[in-house]
Amino acid sequence: MKPFITLMLLALLPAAAAHAQTVTPIPASASAPKGTSRLTGRVLDAATQKPIEYATVALLPATGTAPLTGATCDEQGRFELKELPTGSFRLQISFVGYATRLEAVTLTGAATELGSLTLTASAQNLAGVTVTGEKPIVENKPDRLVYNAEQDPSNTGGTAADILRKTPLVNLDGEGNVQLRGTSNVRILINNKPSALLAGNLADALKQIPADQIKAIEVVTAPSAKYDAEGSGGVINIVLKKNSLQGISGNIGANGGNRNQGINGALNAKQGVVGINTKLSGFRSLYPFKSSTNRTSYLPDGTTGQLTERTTSRNQGQGGYGQVELTYDPSPQHSFTISGNSNLYKNNAPQELFNQYIGQPQLDTLYTRDISRRDDSRNYDLNAGYTRTFGEKQPRREWSVLAQHTSSRSREQYRLNQFPTSDFRGPVEYQEASHNLARNLETTLQTDYTHPFGEKNTLEAGAKHIRRQASSDYTVDTLLASEQTAFVRSALRSNRFNYHQNVLAAYGTYNVAVGKKYALSLGTRLERTAIEGEFQNEEGSFQNNYLNVLPNLSATRTLKKEGQTVRLSYSRRIQRPQIYFLNPYVNQVTPNSVNFGNPELRPEIADLAELTYSTFGEKTSFNASGFVRRTGNSIERYSQYNETLARNETTYGNLATASVYGVNLYGSWKPLQDWDLSSNLSADYTTLRSRILSRPNRRASMYMSINSSYKLGKNYTLQGYGGFWTGGVQLQTRYSGGLYYGLSAKKLLLAEKADLTLGLNNFLAPGREFRSTTITPDFINQGSFYSYQRSVRLSFNYRFGKLDGGQRQRKTIRNDDSKGGGGGQGQQ
Repeated sequence: MKPFITLMLLALLPAAAAHAQTVTPIPASASAPKGTSRLTGRVLDAATQKPIEYATVALLPATGTAPLTGATCDEQGRFELKELPTGSFRLQISFVGYATRLEAVTLTGAATELGSLTLTASAQNLAGVTVTGEKPIVENKPDRLVYNAEQDPSNTGGTAADILRKTPLVNLDGEGNVQLRGTSNVRILINNKPSALLAGNLADALKQIPADQIKAIEVVTAPSAKYDAEGSGGVINIVLKKNSLQGISGNIGANGGNRNQGINGALNAKQGVVGINTKLSGFRSLYPFKSSTNRTSYLPDGTTGQLTERTTSRNQGQGGYGQVELTYDPSPQHSFTISGNSNLYKNNAPQELFNQYIGQPQLDTLYTRDISRRDDSRNYDLNAGYTRTFGEKQPRREWSVLAQHTSSRSREQYRLNQFPTSDFRGPVEYQEASHNLARNLETTLQTDYTHPFGEKNTLEAGAKHIRRQASSDYTVDTLLASEQTAFVRSALRSNRFNYHQNVLAAYGTYNVAVGKKYALSLGTRLERTAIEGEFQNEEGSFQNNYLNVLPNLSATRTLKKEGQTVRLSYSRRIQRPQIYFLNPYVNQVTPNSVNFGNPELRPEIADLAELTYSTFGEKTSFNASGFVRRTGNSIERYSQYNETLARNETTYGNLATASVYGVNLYGSWKPLQDWDLSSNLSADYTTLRSRILSRPNRRASMYMSINSSYKLGKNYTLQGYGGFWTGGVQLQTRYSGGLYYGLSAKKLLLAEKADLTLGLNNFLAPGREFRSTTITPDFINQGSFYSYQRSVRLSFNYRFGKLDGGQRQRKTIRNDDSKGGGGGQGQQ
């Protein structure tokens, strides 16, 4: 208990310091003279012509460095200084990652409009490599939190799963399933668009993305109507590194360790108006585990049945990822992009299973199984886009047309030999072979338009069409040695399932400034969904059409102190089940505990209200939010006992109403010039009620993390992180939490063109055990999952090339409307 209390106190320290030390970035001098002059302007990025939010402006005297007054730019990069004296002055404009600009100004007692003032990204050419100004590890923006993963040295050589575990508001459970604010109803995007890579088992997919290719993680808890009407949790956007600067640059890297090994590289080139960006990576991973199940079932005659299952697995994976992007910018107002990416993944998981059931003489069993299991997947995405801007006279006006086609193909197969003993000896009494081929195609067309009204008001409108086609073709062949000499197809366990979905959507959002302190956003999204599903070997088919009106509104108030805002938002969201939840394929590797999907699931509808306070200063930032989320017809995982087959059957259904009440606190603090400290605390209370199952379930949960880095001189960086979560609740299940931690040291080499990083994670124990308890009227199930997590890795990265200019913002598709699968919970 003491380590938890110590960690809690350490984690709360940056948040407390952030709140206590928040100051106006450039305070006015108490003795500064006042007058009638007024100074206004707008700060833009020199390369992209995009506004720089929160840039700092300070009015300096003609000589000297003490500021007379100052201000922080708003979301559109605008600033205003009032009650200024007349005379000659200097205006200092600065922001992290940009070169500071000094502008001579003369004030005459009237209003002076400086127009657009640009800042250039700060960069030094060190022996042919460009080093830009550093961003903070976590940025607190009005509508999202941004974790700048590339600034965290401990991420080198890791995976996307490692990075998400350290991202504010995000948690990964013991099996790698992603949760945001206590719910797994989260849509994860890559570069603001869906990817076939994430269409299947999300926990496995996140281990395939090298951390060295990730620039940042964006967490959006209250998406506007411009986003797809994504479900109750929010949006997590993985931003990959990309470069559209002039010249040639790239990087190569390699990492080795006991859990994963990999190589990765990137090559970027741009000459004039044409550019190309490429990425290529390969990896191997080893994540062994062992699990056990102890189930007590209550039989109608008053007796009980006892099941004991134990599994060990040496889970090995390997694969690769590649991407090519072509850009063509014939003018500053026109931009064309075409890109493609693909990944291959193979997973080999040999398993040994012990099974014993006692309680029904005709069904009592004792056997062991030697199981060979393989999963192969191939995915690709093709994207094309055109973006039209309208120059400096209308910097906020923009039109884009986007298209995307994604394809995923997954092959899951296993073969098992069953022995009638407890130690894998004797003749094979039973054999089984299963094959499941799942395909998922998705085509999207989208257009978006933004039109400004005046200096601060904008209208956003757009439309989208998504066409999805999914199928699952599964077979099971069996051989009972006492009765057969060859495998026979099981007609009851073999079938083909086809699923079609069409979504038509349109949205409109009006953003309006009310005075100087208030900003309102009012939006509505209209979505029509048509669904068809059918089985090949049965007459069973279904159709479902529905229309949803999904409002969205928010109000932001800027407080007296610079950088302090309060935001109140409300949104209604819809979340559709993916093939992971719909696929009826029954995997019977463990025949007394099986899982399968439900093809007749309906979408969830969720209402979310959120109140957020945020502030920042020169060395601190602080964000606090409270939220209430209510989900009707929630898709819940549930289990029931099949007495005839003496097995536990788990599937999904629209069974419950889920209510979640929660708070989130995030703070960062820079106690010293070379020391960064940040922490995150989330707490929520979940209530689930199901009339169908006639049962409620509820639980309070907490998640906490701390992250610290310290620079030793010019070439060394030390970093440490840690956190814990207390577990969670499902409709019938309560599961335990866990603890994680890590240390790393980074050394710059070769005139800062290369770096070497050594990392240790969860090194005090070989692994960690996660427990779960499922209670139904028919049985009680106690589960245990032991994951081997101790890891050490050594990573090397080398950067080359020389670049000039700035990076241009490009539009991408976001499909964030469907509920994705978690690790190990459904079938692909």
